[in-house]
Amino acid sequence: MTENRVAALPSMASLPRWLRGELRSDHAGETGAVWLYLGMIRCSRDPEVIDFASSHLETEREHLHLFDAWLEPEDKSLLIPVWRLAGWILGAIAAIGGRNMTYVTVSAVEKFVVGHYEDQIKALEASRLHPEVSAVLKRFNADETAHQREADKRVWREENSATRVWQALIASGSTLAVMTARRF
Repeated sequence: MTENRVAALPSMASLPRWLRGELRSDHAGETGAVWLYLGMIRCSRDPEVIDFASSHLETEREHLHLFDAWLEPEDKSLLIPVWRLAGWILGAIAAIGGRNMTYVTVSAVEKFVVGHYEDQIKALEASRLHPEVSAVLKRFNADETAHQREADKRVWREENSATRVWQALIASGSTLAVMTARRF
């Protein structure tokens, strides 16, 4: 099924340089997301967290599989091992912090990802380039939005200064990761 979707997409070599960088960052992000959920599953003893992470993991694996099949090796980040490790560590910290920290973490990560995909979709639509790429990003963004909403519904503690600091660290780290992945 993924192969059919990839066949309908333009070759990476035909895409503008800026879009190739964005897709490299998307691939890196989906790699990190898969490993985030793997870290949660490995480090949590809470069946609810494990079920939550397992269901999200399958979606993120689908996204990653499409990017893996579509992007040429030279279009993938050179730092894939770093994105795996960073995702796993973030997922492990969240899981060790408990159920609420897991949901706060997923919400913060997905909020960033949704904004990142929305920026790319807007740029593609404004330039009237590659509607087929925009369609893929819209589908993935809908999945990420659903993940964020599910996490938001499960957060049970009121936001406090520690939560805001954690969310800011996730946003800053994600911004730095995107900037780095676009280039390397």
